[in-house]
Amino acid sequence: MSVNDVVYRKSRQRQKIYDLIKDMQNHPTAIWIYNSLKEEIPSLSLGTVYRNLNILLEQGLIHKVSFDGNCDRFDARIESHHHLICEKCGAVDDIFLPRVSDIYKDALKDKKFKITHHRMDFFGICEKCAKK
Repeated sequence: MSVNDVVYRKSRQRQKIYDLIKDMQNHPTAIWIYNSLKEEIPSLSLGTVYRNLNILLEQGLIHKVSFDGNCDRFDARIESHHHLICEKCGAVDDIFLPRVSDIYKDALKDKKFKITHHRMDFFGICEKCAKK
């Protein structure tokens, strides 16, 4: 039996964590998730958040993204997309670029290489920080 064959029982806490990530556009950290849910779920621990995040990752329901060695962030948008990252406040926003398939073709043109996934991040200053 492989990790992908493991079946997990439904969990109210896991569902709340998933729903929170799915509803957020800011790619929350585990600590942010914990702090956001601890009042609603008093029995929640940070360890429980991490365990459930790992299960959601195994199930392919979320992605883990890291930016410049900061805390891992979690994203429920599993379709192909890229990120805009503010270098001042750390805000992360999604951006969808329709012409990425051309980049894939160029990357494979002269190489015998199977691409399983890619990641493209854009760094700069968000509108909110630019106004300060």
